[in-house]
Amino acid sequence: MKNHLVRTHRSAAEFPREQHLAWRIAEVARDPVEVAPETEEMIVNRIIDNAAVAAAALTRRPVANARAQALAHPYRPGATVYGAGGRYSPEWAAWANGVAVRELDFHDTFLAADYSHPGDNIAPILAVAQHAGRSGRDLIRGLATGYEIQIDLVRAICLHEHKIDHIAHLGPSAAAGIGTLLGLDTATIYQAVGQALHTTTTTRQSRKGEISSWKAYAPAFAGKMAVEAVDRALRGEGAPGPIWEGEDGVIAWLLGGPDAEYSVPLPGPGEPKRAILDSYTKEHSAEYQSQAPIDLARRMRERIGDLDQIASIVLHTSHHTHVVIGTGSGDPQKFDPTASRETLDHSVMYIFAVALQDGIWHHEHSYAPERAQRPDTVALWHKISTAEDPEWTRRYHSTDPAEKAFGARAEITLKSGEVIVGELAVADAHPLGARPFARDQYIAKFRTLAEGVVDPPEQDRFLEVVQRAGELSAGELAELTFTVSPDVLARAAGSPEGLF
Repeated sequence: MKNHLVRTHRSAAEFPREQHLAWRIAEVARDPVEVAPETEEMIVNRIIDNAAVAAAALTRRPVANARAQALAHPYRPGATVYGAGGRYSPEWAAWANGVAVRELDFHDTFLAADYSHPGDNIAPILAVAQHAGRSGRDLIRGLATGYEIQIDLVRAICLHEHKIDHIAHLGPSAAAGIGTLLGLDTATIYQAVGQALHTTTTTRQSRKGEISSWKAYAPAFAGKMAVEAVDRALRGEGAPGPIWEGEDGVIAWLLGGPDAEYSVPLPGPGEPKRAILDSYTKEHSAEYQSQAPIDLARRMRERIGDLDQIASIVLHTSHHTHVVIGTGSGDPQKFDPTASRETLDHSVMYIFAVALQDGIWHHEHSYAPERAQRPDTVALWHKISTAEDPEWTRRYHSTDPAEKAFGARAEITLKSGEVIVGELAVADAHPLGARPFARDQYIAKFRTLAEGVVDPPEQDRFLEVVQRAGELSAGELAELTFTVSPDVLARAAGSPEGLF
């Protein structure tokens, strides 16, 4: 990896385009390096993962609405939409599939200087691959780039401390991945990356306070913008530049300011794109920093016995966990039994309470209104707080995979005064966890979440096709989806008529 120093440059200063971060990213996207077998295997795992969580979310209102918007835009050759037959304009297919994947907060993650769900790259890159008649090999190469660029940006540039939403790293990565997929020249990818960043730099209010369905829509929006940015760049249209380093650019006014410097690691020429191997998926449908606390709660419940005897619980954890999903956020909504699913998903206090009581976590039942409003749950929930621990913060930011951790230490004080302590550094499904996810676990996750939604023969067909994704011809790439019966789609809440 080569580190690139990124800082603001005055408009009058000499700053050649070839030194712009967007150009460096475009060079990585343009590099024809082959994808390593272990990287390709993980890419296939994540395509399965995305399909699994999309199936589970298929009848939820935000997903049904996004799908209805896409179905209003039939197009040939076009791209496929989860659950539906036919082909649709690729930017709208990317939108619908992106919302389906993101709705349950249940797919892969990478955490470093900022947050990310790099699997959000799959929907837009796959949609363009299907529409443009590209092969499975092209798709694998494009996805390797998408994952690489997003994860490398997340390693280096913190968005959340400046209240910028993490989709600002996704727009450029998806545009770069599409550039690799299509074999575009460096100059065209450069313009697409710049346009995608410019149009996807939004505030973090989408993940603050009373969190709405836009949390699921935001990454899909970034993917849609990336598709449109590539289309405009192909037509010769340009982007603001230098988009990151300009005097009135993203760094100067939206991030660290004119004096800030960032060191962004990117693969050198001929260096394989392996960043996906540093990311991890979820066993539980909840914000990633609550994955280990869920597993910790399941371990500790037997040691506690009668949960009514709990006087207080303090989760000692990293700064990020404390201020984003803990009491350090200052969000009263995180203790509201009538809060939205999206808000409960971002309350580690709620999540730890339910995991303690139930010993399991379910993507629907654990968030049901009747579950959240149970008096005993509300009482336990309000006994839980978080506290930042410098050691957990250090481990969160560690660049050593053996040290990097997103867990917590739970100190549970009983009414008797007894204190029960437990800690867990990484979730069970993490590569260093008790039960790391491999191909069998991804397939099992798909089978579980697709049950009652996707008919078993269609599950079998999809799993057979996806496991040879890199060998698929252009004509076969449209098979990387699944359809469901009209009865399943009829379960979705009726989509009110919009503009389309």
